[in-house]
Amino acid sequence: MSSMTDIIFLLLIFFMLTSNFVTPSGLPVSLPSSKTSDIVMQKISVTITEDMQYYLNDKPIALEEIEPQLTELLQGTEEGAVVLHVDKSVPVEHLVKVAGIAKNLNASVTLATVPTE
Repeated sequence: MSSMTDIIFLLLIFFMLTSNFVTPSGLPVSLPSSKTSDIVMQKISVTITEDMQYYLNDKPIALEEIEPQLTELLQGTEEGAVVLHVDKSVPVEHLVKVAGIAKNLNASVTLATVPTE
């Protein structure tokens, strides 16, 4: 019986070491697809859901409050990166508004996509 527990512990350690430790970031939105999808280290994420709700780092926020909050988050950083998680059914004008706000604050803007197979 003791050898059986050894095998169980070895299997447990094996599965723990081989499992995927990547945690998804952002809210669950249906992202658009693209042929090239690069992974960017994100510190600031802005999400626009299908029902036009805005989220800054997974916290609900009004559109009017995005600029002051982004200014506060980007203060003191030399190269701020803002990753946009926009549902594919959202009109482009909302994406452009948020991207314009981030660009005015001298932040680099990246659009999150899912790679096509």
